[in-house]
Amino acid sequence: MTLFEKIGGQPTIEKVVDNFHQLILADSSISGFFAKTDMNKQRGHQVAFFSQLLDGPKAYAGRPMDKTHTGMSLQQSHFDAIAKHLTDAMTGAGVSAEDAKAAIERVSKLKGAILNK
Repeated sequence: MTLFEKIGGQPTIEKVVDNFHQLILADSSISGFFAKTDMNKQRGHQVAFFSQLLDGPKAYAGRPMDKTHTGMSLQQSHFDAIAKHLTDAMTGAGVSAEDAKAAIERVSKLKGAILNK
C-alpha cells in the first residue's frame, strides 16, 4: 500500500491542502510569500504535487521546486514553519503521526531545492 493510499487518498490530500493553506495564510512569518498567489491555482498544484510525492497519481505538471522558489530568499526558518503547518494540517485531517512523519521526510528531501541551496 502506498503512503497516498494509507492516508486516505485524494479526499485526504485535498483536506490537508485546504487546512495547510489556512495555517500558512494565518502565519505572518510566511504569509507574505503568498500575497500575490492565486490560491485556487496553488491548491490544484499542491494537491497534485503532494499526491505524486506520496506515490499517488502522477499528475503534477508544475515547475521543479528549485525553479518555483528561485528568488524568494527562503530560509531554514521558513521551511520549518511550512513543515510544521503541513504536519499540523495532516494530523488535523486524520493522518496518523507515523504517516505524517513519513510524508514530511519526503518533503524534507526537497529542502535543498526549495531553499535554493
